[in-house]
Amino acid sequence: MKILLQAALKALRSLDWPLLAILVLMTLLGLTVMHSAVGGTDWRFADQSRHFLLAFVALWVVAIIPLPRLMQLAPWFYSIGVLLLLGVEFFGETSKGATRWLDLGFARIQPSEMMKIAVPMMLAWYFHRHQGKIGILDFLAAAFLLAVPFALIVLQPDLGTALLVFASGFCVIYFGGLSFKLLTPVFLAVVIVLGTVVYYEDQICQPEVDWVVLHDYQKHRVCTLLNPGSDPLGKGFHTIQSMIAIGSGGIYGKGYMQGTQSHLNFIPERTTDFIFAVYAEEFGLYGGIMLLVLYGLLILRGLAIAMRAHTQFGRLLAGSMAMMFFVYVFVNMGMVMGVLPVVGVPLPFMSYGGTALLTLGIACGILMNISTYRPVRR
Repeated sequence: MKILLQAALKALRSLDWPLLAILVLMTLLGLTVMHSAVGGTDWRFADQSRHFLLAFVALWVVAIIPLPRLMQLAPWFYSIGVLLLLGVEFFGETSKGATRWLDLGFARIQPSEMMKIAVPMMLAWYFHRHQGKIGILDFLAAAFLLAVPFALIVLQPDLGTALLVFASGFCVIYFGGLSFKLLTPVFLAVVIVLGTVVYYEDQICQPEVDWVVLHDYQKHRVCTLLNPGSDPLGKGFHTIQSMIAIGSGGIYGKGYMQGTQSHLNFIPERTTDFIFAVYAEEFGLYGGIMLLVLYGLLILRGLAIAMRAHTQFGRLLAGSMAMMFFVYVFVNMGMVMGVLPVVGVPLPFMSYGGTALLTLGIACGILMNISTYRPVRR
């Protein structure tokens, strides 16, 4: 009895209660919207409920692992992830024109998902090891550690996951001390490229023009973003229908399970990438603001945990996890509202999918671990 009581107390101490409260609210909201998106309690709703349960189990397991042990595992986790990505490149399974899955015999996995956690862990470990003596060579080494998995994921091709991996890793490098002055030329180059694409849209979006650096479907997504009406029944269908759904929701929304665009099957992928269109149509502007507030609280709690962390590893990793949530939300809502290309990024705790929810659960478990960790004073 005493052992069980001690285990229960340890489990309670491993939780960050403000973060847990936010996650519970998001879980309830996510299941509510999923119930509407699928039109009831069908197998997808049941699956999503199990996915949430598994995510919370993963959260708790990660939260109780001693943080120093988690730091020791970072290089191994990263190395295994890169090897699995190489395995996907040579032995992966192809589906819908992309090779993202690897069959291990006992399981079929998507290694790129684990790199959203493995890359920032590895970079945080690296900067922790070189704390106090970080120079330009260290930033170059960190850039190499980030570039390898990023390039392997782009080759699959999976631009959405590659962007999330890059963002989570880049945040660690930036928080590690990278000067903003060094980023100014990069931002200027990005602005020039984007301006050129917008200005010469008519010429460069012609079918015979090869963009070289992007696959044809990625080129079509960018061109569809610039002019969804150019292919309203094809490439632009997703964007046009999602914008109609969001606009028709108005200020107050049409009401729970009353969304015509979603329930009449005008919104493709309404349970996954475009679930925000379902939510906005039924709950309107006020509902959208409420959702943004919840995401804002989640991100702010993650940044607060980063600021109070007792180690360099914890500070960098918690900051990266918080910013990863921001990128998830920004990219998904941006593509649903037609201001960013469709890149297949799910909306955290809302979109259907077990792998993505497991990744998010592990990320939140890391935040709880860092929040409750207290170093032993000697």
